Amino acid sequence: LAWTTDNYKYAFEKLPQIWRSLFNSVYITVLGTALSTFMCALYSYALYRPDFRYRNFFNYFNFFTMIFSGGLVPTYVVSKQVLGLGENYAALIVPLLVSPFNIIIMRTFFKTSVPIELIEAARIDGAGEYATLFRIVAPIAKPGIATIALLNALAYWNDWFNSMLFIHTEKELQPLQALLMELQKNAEYLNKLTIAGIGSIIANTPTMSLRMVLVVLIVFPIACAYPFFQRYVVAGLAVGSVKG
Repeated sequence: LAWTTDNYKYAFEKLPQIWRSLFNSVYITVLGTALSTFMCALYSYALYRPDFRYRNFFNYFNFFTMIFSGGLVPTYVVSKQVLGLGENYAALIVPLLVSPFNIIIMRTFFKTSVPIELIEAARIDGAGEYATLFRIVAPIAKPGIATIALLNALAYWNDWFNSMLFIHTEKELQPLQALLMELQKNAEYLNKLTIAGIGSIIANTPTMSLRMVLVVLIVFPIACAYPFFQRYVVAGLAVGSVKG
């Protein structure tokens, strides 16, 4: 076996949708990660504050959604007909905006890393709620926020199910993972035709190579991004042992 890039050349020449899908995956991951991390931080900060009157209610509400869900059909109907999520980028971003699991992690990190005395001191100094969160709490909670951002990025980058549900006609909105799923289905169909003896050109199509090219394109960006989050993740894991 010899090292060759012919499969990549073939993929980018024969499948121009790869470039568009790669852009879609990057765009959805960056925007979705920023928005979901921001919302997670706001929700978790409210649950962390002991003086928030409705903390127990929203804490129970968040935990309840981890155990029970509306189901696939009600979720599709509400998203499609009520929220208008379909054939647009919002359909690939909004369903993953709020993660109850990440909210619990962030709330716990706030409790173990940010002393409530800092909040009281900031209030005495005249700082508002947003100033307290973004200028005092957020810098201390950088490891936790980075960990949540990494989890959100992985969720958005690996998501293909929402594309299958909401993207049907606008194929230019298809992310890379959904393209891989579609290519896999087409490859299985072509293999069946080849086995049946229909067509000779089908047998020369490098379907497995194309799938491996897409797998590399999917894994490589996340593998390159992880080292930037690694030091924050390690710092977050070490907080408990240091405080003890």
